[in-house]
Amino acid sequence: MSLEAWQRALRRQFGREQKFLLKSAGGHPVSSEFEVTNPQTRNRYRVVIRGSEPGNNFCSCPDFATNTLGTCKHVEFTLARLERKPGMRKALARGVAPAFSEVYLHYGARREVRFRPRADATAELTRLAARYFGSDGTLRPGAFAHFEAFLPTAARLDPDLRCYEDALGFVAQVRDAERREKALGQAFPRGIRSPGFKDLLRVSLYDYQREAALFASRAGRSIIGDDMGLGKTIEAIAAVEIMARHAGVERVLVVCPTSLKHQWEREIARVIDRSARVIGGFRRAREDGFRAESFYKITNYDTVYRDLDLIAAWSPDLVILDEAQRIKNWSTRTARSVKKIASPHAIVLTGTPLENRLEELVSIVQFVDQHRLGPTFRFLHEHQILDEFGKVVGYRNLGRIGKTLAPVLVRRRKEEVLQQLPGRLEKRFFVPMTPQQMAHHEDNRATVARLVAKWRRYRFLSEADQRRLLIALQYMRMACDSTYLLDQRTDHGVKADELATLL
Repeated sequence: MSLEAWQRALRRQFGREQKFLLKSAGGHPVSSEFEVTNPQTRNRYRVVIRGSEPGNNFCSCPDFATNTLGTCKHVEFTLARLERKPGMRKALARGVAPAFSEVYLHYGARREVRFRPRADATAELTRLAARYFGSDGTLRPGAFAHFEAFLPTAARLDPDLRCYEDALGFVAQVRDAERREKALGQAFPRGIRSPGFKDLLRVSLYDYQREAALFASRAGRSIIGDDMGLGKTIEAIAAVEIMARHAGVERVLVVCPTSLKHQWEREIARVIDRSARVIGGFRRAREDGFRAESFYKITNYDTVYRDLDLIAAWSPDLVILDEAQRIKNWSTRTARSVKKIASPHAIVLTGTPLENRLEELVSIVQFVDQHRLGPTFRFLHEHQILDEFGKVVGYRNLGRIGKTLAPVLVRRRKEEVLQQLPGRLEKRFFVPMTPQQMAHHEDNRATVARLVAKWRRYRFLSEADQRRLLIALQYMRMACDSTYLLDQRTDHGVKADELATLL
């Protein structure tokens, strides 16, 4: 049994064992849309049945969109329910005569927009479709540019015509990419030597930073994986500015660790005249933050799952993920929440895009393009080496991964751009203290304030007071690191965790 056949069999078995809820959303008993509900998660998915062969049907779930199998557990559940009716198994095997014409997105090795006419389609509709779609029903490459002219005419000829959101979204994605490439080609005809870079930011960009900014702008959704210290923040801001001027970007959401939120705010203010607002505090304060006018909104990973509704309502044009290692574990709440953020453009910043586990690479790439690496089961099968117990003992064909990621990943190491770098750069990161740290810090600050006031009054401190002053100052510094340095019992502090994240 092939890998694909085995994966289909798994979904068929699992789907037919489920106790989902099925509801028909159309009048036809088979050639219709169905709503499948998981009573445990309350998630609902739209299922369209066109026959029993894999690839004919559709489901709105994420698995169907990425597995290239042409089926999923929701489709298999629906087929199992329909096959209970007399004669339905044979009817499904023959294929269901469509009761309506439809434009849909076919999910295979390549995504394709297809047209499927109803059984009694008029000759006029057939002739119209032939101008836009090939003999196999696939939208011609040259027809994307004027696809919007097809729909109203086809709807007039067939009032029951259906065009699904994923198909429209794919057409829009292709057309946006073509327009963006054309606009950037005109704005930067000489690449990184184009005059457009001269007044892009208040600071000058190194050549490799210009390359990254232009790469991210052209890709639309990309990963910047330069080594730490090469200025990924500046590269992202430059890419945003390019897309703001030439691709209509007006709302940018920055998601980063808590310790970097104000660093992002300061960096934006330093290099560009764009408004930025840090999102934080209780729910009401965060609501006010998203309602306020600003080009940039800066939030942290830990609050994304609470604010998905606020983010969706604000509808960012572009999302920046800084320190994207935070979503490398796909099963965590943070990763699942971040991947629910919808935006036309995205820039992912990480110094280590390829680590010890390919699953972590998959999780990061999925945010940029969930179709880029293909189905996860096939990707891991092609690149992991397993022992007899199923444990990963090595990797293979890693060069192919680099070629696959080339359209969305730019990565440079320090030694590659060393000649462009200055001698040394210093960066300061500010992290908040925990309440326990603050309590120790304030107690000792009060001691310092009292002794300083005494010195100002008498211009004299005894040796004992001087010793108490030095001890209090030392305790204040220690409290900023961790309470463990003070009592050897508790360990309240965030510096070590944030340092580990940065490294």
